[in-house]
Amino acid sequence: MKKIKMYEVREIQDLRDMLRQSVKIFNEKTAFMIKKNRGEEYTNISYKAYGADVDAFGTALLHLAGKGSRVAILAETRYEWYVSYLATTNGTGIVVPIDKELPSNEIASLLNRSYANVIVYSSSKQPVIDEIKEKITTVKHFICMDKPEGKKKTDYFWSLIDQGKKLLEKGNRDFIDAEIDAEGMTILLFTSGTTDKSKAVMLSQKNICANLQGMCQMVYIDPSDVFLSVLPIHHTYECTCGFLCQIYRGSTIAQCEGLRYITQNLKESKATVLLVVPLMLEMFHRAIMKKANADKKIARKFKFGLAITAALRAIGIDKRRKIFHAIHEGFGGKLRMLISGGAGIDPRILSDMQKIGFLCLQGYGLTECAPILALNRDVDFNDRAAGLPLPGVDIKIIDKDENGIGEIIGKGPNVMLGYYENPEATAEAIDSDGYFHTGDLGYIDANGFVIITGRKKNVIISKNGKNIFPEEIEGLLARSPYIAESLVTGEDDNKDDIIVTATIFPNMDAINEKFGENPDPDSIQALLDAECRKINEQLVSYKQIRKVVYRDKEFEKTTSKKIIRNYK
Repeated sequence: MKKIKMYEVREIQDLRDMLRQSVKIFNEKTAFMIKKNRGEEYTNISYKAYGADVDAFGTALLHLAGKGSRVAILAETRYEWYVSYLATTNGTGIVVPIDKELPSNEIASLLNRSYANVIVYSSSKQPVIDEIKEKITTVKHFICMDKPEGKKKTDYFWSLIDQGKKLLEKGNRDFIDAEIDAEGMTILLFTSGTTDKSKAVMLSQKNICANLQGMCQMVYIDPSDVFLSVLPIHHTYECTCGFLCQIYRGSTIAQCEGLRYITQNLKESKATVLLVVPLMLEMFHRAIMKKANADKKIARKFKFGLAITAALRAIGIDKRRKIFHAIHEGFGGKLRMLISGGAGIDPRILSDMQKIGFLCLQGYGLTECAPILALNRDVDFNDRAAGLPLPGVDIKIIDKDENGIGEIIGKGPNVMLGYYENPEATAEAIDSDGYFHTGDLGYIDANGFVIITGRKKNVIISKNGKNIFPEEIEGLLARSPYIAESLVTGEDDNKDDIIVTATIFPNMDAINEKFGENPDPDSIQALLDAECRKINEQLVSYKQIRKVVYRDKEFEKTTSKKIIRNYK
């Protein structure tokens, strides 16, 4: 097992301590690059200005709603979201980030379950607020990020900032001097469970700070880095790794105008780092490879570039960014690193991206772990692995099968306080020794890397007791250019065995390229059957796909882009 020195990081006690340190160190440096209106140039906001806005809004919020308030945030990623989050945690009370894509009845349910007494929201969610206002009995204060039109009982975010500044000028220090309990619940997050009712995860500032320090010891983040924020900010992956981490390290966060504007915003912001989910990285990879193999001449040139850069790297010379200059320019020219999380990804995609000069790392985490449990290092990574345990985190494998595969459990200062108002679920998830049971299956290799093979509740058990991991087969299916999405399940044939079934939504661009527009469904089915036969050649007999179902529309997904599996 390799022992490579960790990066040095500064200690932080809580999120207020983190912000105050960063404001002092980075002061006039740009913390945020925002766009007030789509298509405009970026406006820069310094660490000093951000710190002042947090103190002002926190002061006004404390004056308005009182200490210990539960502040829900319902909005797209924007500057006011970032201010609201730390203004709540740093002296007001408990922050409750809400998924803005949820149906209105679910939003109402989460607000009531969290006992939120304040909601900060954007004007885009005003229709939802109007619809559920009578149902959310605990909410007493409505704060709109945009100037409300004709709303009598709605406060305006920026008016509160002004009020807070005036209170501070008069010497009000209630927020600035508020006591912070780093070990108490300050963050209440609802999991994006694909089946059961979402659980409310209780996190402390100690959990978050341990995660921030741990991940930055493993992957170097520089104050000169610019992160383009493309993932939903309410999700703990983006919030911890794409917001709080940057404020901690003194980096810059650039607002993305939407998924269709990623390439344009990468160029405008000169972004150096991008947090993604596998679906996005697969999309980037597919686009690169399509251009690289557009015709025989380009394909030969691309293969030669791969060969020559590999040979040069073998003797310590790295010319990937220069030789693949055109590809890098397509991503803004400055992008150095992509970090993928949220689900497993085909290691060949990571490897291909590395070969053309993009450092691509995979991490592993859960909301309950604030969120990172394991992470590949920038100086020590394995494309097949979820990563190495964070410093201070102990990961073990329990209930191993004959292949050494078992459930992954983890213990450390990042593990949640528990599930809110659900002691039974908490006791089920965290054992008496303090280990959180992830529900994921895998093993730890000889070099200490955590390898995930599947999800415990997804596993298919054949009638002779063999374990079949759907994710393994879905990963192989994803390599076919004709397959966009797939879901592997086991069907009981009421006879001797379980039928491994692949339900497939095809890549219609590739299908149309092969068959022309409006292809015959029978032709598509025959092609998918043929692709599955090829994949079966890579699988032992009991894992082989026996039934192929052609699906003509995308699978329903969670807002974190995971396919919803319907469990009975």
